[in-house]
Amino acid sequence: MPVHIHPTAPLARRALLPGDPGRALALAQLVMSEPKMFNHNRGLWGYTGTAADGEPLTIQSTGMGGPSAAIVLEELCDLGLEVALRVGTCGALHDDLALGDLVIADAALASDGASRALGADGRVTADAGLVAALAAADGAAGARTGAVASSDLFYDRDPERTAGWRQAGALAVEMEAATLLRVGELRAIRVGCLLAVSDVFEADGARRRIDAEALVQAAERLGRVGAAALAGP
Repeated sequence: MPVHIHPTAPLARRALLPGDPGRALALAQLVMSEPKMFNHNRGLWGYTGTAADGEPLTIQSTGMGGPSAAIVLEELCDLGLEVALRVGTCGALHDDLALGDLVIADAALASDGASRALGADGRVTADAGLVAALAAADGAAGARTGAVASSDLFYDRDPERTAGWRQAGALAVEMEAATLLRVGELRAIRVGCLLAVSDVFEADGARRRIDAEALVQAAERLGRVGAAALAGP
């Protein structure tokens, strides 16, 4: 029995992994029929139901940051998970990304402690098949594909670090992708990452945040595109 995930319903072989428990509930109601609670221990809400393709799908929240995400994915792997797709938000590092835009991560810069503690060196790549499936999925038109940076800090006060990520080619910054991709490597499962831009940074370094209604719409798009990508072979 896993220590932190206490299943109360079957686990599907594939899962969407949002960070926010509330988003897990909203996506379960949006993209699945008859969702049943899969986990509620430690407030990490998860649900299993039937996706639009008629196959089981689990949506399990990971919490914030690499350490929590690593625990969740490790325990899902212990339970038999085969394919995982992070669906979350990010801060734009490029001026041509706007609030609500989608980013398909084909790699993550390992700038967080958890992924490096797991042996990540430099960058971790996403599953190529999932990257392609995300790009081809209904609703993904206009999504940008490229590397993202994974950080331990939501409030980062070091502009040089941000500049370094830009120079390394990262489109955006977030907190869990590198760790999830690295766990996927270690556990030999397929892992991908789909993000919506929730924050942009002004020239003076000020953060501009997506409004509540637009965030809900972006999260719904994440869920629909992610579920469509997982419906592939």
